[in-house]
Amino acid sequence: MLKRSDEIERREGSFKKLFEQTRTNLTSDMEAKREELTQLQGKLERPSIAFHAHHVADLVLDTTDEIIIFSKSLINEGTGYDTSTGLFTAPVGGLYQFSVHTCVYIGEYAFIGLVLEGKVIAADMNYGNAQYPCSAFAAIARVKSGEKVWVKSTSSGSNRQLFQNSERMITFSGMLVNN
Repeated sequence: MLKRSDEIERREGSFKKLFEQTRTNLTSDMEAKREELTQLQGKLERPSIAFHAHHVADLVLDTTDEIIIFSKSLINEGTGYDTSTGLFTAPVGGLYQFSVHTCVYIGEYAFIGLVLEGKVIAADMNYGNAQYPCSAFAAIARVKSGEKVWVKSTSSGSNRQLFQNSERMITFSGMLVNN
């Protein structure tokens, strides 16, 4: 009887030890899965990043590589666009879409580039051979957090001048498509 009782206690101890190991493993696995789900949830939540700026105070493009500053912002979700410098700084990394719309005076030119960290990624040339013509161009780019995007004059001269009025707005806009 004592022998049997010792055997039962030994088996009970083994079962308790096995149960504790199983409970510890399950708890560890559940914590790892919870952390994994939290990380996935963070990736699924896309921040709202978008801006639409207009109004250029200096319409004369007399300096090559001059940043064109759009001083008014209709929307600036994520506060990435700075109306005082004309620079968009990506608050988060991801795939962005940018667009630029310009107009020129009759008989004038505009050579404009969309720039990502010093490299022109899209460009346009507009010539005013009609009634204040406008043109637009766009680009999609992968932008890292903290990188800057801007619009600049890619060619200067006395006949390089933008035009804007209440019917023809010069604009620069962008938005996060996917992060």
